[in-house]
Amino acid sequence: MPPAADRSAAFFDLDKTIIAKSSVLAFSKPFQAGGLISRRAVLRSAYAQFVFMVGGADHDQVERMRQFMSSLCAGWDVATVREIVAETLHNVVDPIVYDEAVELIAEHRAAGRDVVIVSTSGSEVVEPIGALLGANEVVATRLEIEDGRYTGGIEYYAFAEEKATAIRALAERRGYDLEASYGYSDSVTDVPMLEAVGHPHAVNPDKELRKVAEGNEWPVLDFNKPVALRSRVPLPPPKPTLAALAVGGVFAVGAAVWAGVRRNRSLGA
Repeated sequence: MPPAADRSAAFFDLDKTIIAKSSVLAFSKPFQAGGLISRRAVLRSAYAQFVFMVGGADHDQVERMRQFMSSLCAGWDVATVREIVAETLHNVVDPIVYDEAVELIAEHRAAGRDVVIVSTSGSEVVEPIGALLGANEVVATRLEIEDGRYTGGIEYYAFAEEKATAIRALAERRGYDLEASYGYSDSVTDVPMLEAVGHPHAVNPDKELRKVAEGNEWPVLDFNKPVALRSRVPLPPPKPTLAALAVGGVFAVGAAVWAGVRRNRSLGA
């Protein structure tokens, strides 16, 4: 029997809500510099994202792009990736965390609410960031693993409606009262997640989410003070950056692709 719903939570998207830049922009150059992906792959990813966001795409095109992204990770040793992520995390998130987000997280924790990060990026990246920020739970994309290596497949894709499904399941398991809970995101693709809570907020919203927020009289927050995460929370000593964060970044690229398609479909509806 699930616990009584006498607790509340604050659900945060990651990219452009807690951190000030798209994971794609933050991670793509390190991927190439570290030798995990080629210059051609970087250009292909960037071009595909541009085409999808500007011109739209059908389901088959999106699925092919998602498969291309996941295939980049195929064969990587899981333990090695996780170790390098832990050692180089500061090189990616420093200095792109929003000071306002850190303060808001602290306020929710002080009020007795759990903090949950809900992101389409890979769990290998989102979980360490969540730990640094003191999050109680993380919902993120998970890659398929076999014999200690990534297969190139996706076990769980935390995107759009799936985020709402995930937080409802989490609320059932942990006893959250969703009507008393809070949600924060920048993207129209997260409307289902925001609608699932009693106190939705649009943070630095895209054009479509701003319209939804205004129509529903949701608060709109502007975060504009990125600071070094290491100035707010303790981080390990710097080590040379490899392209270890590609797992999270690859699926941040995929998220941007899907977000572009969703936005174009909503505009064309």
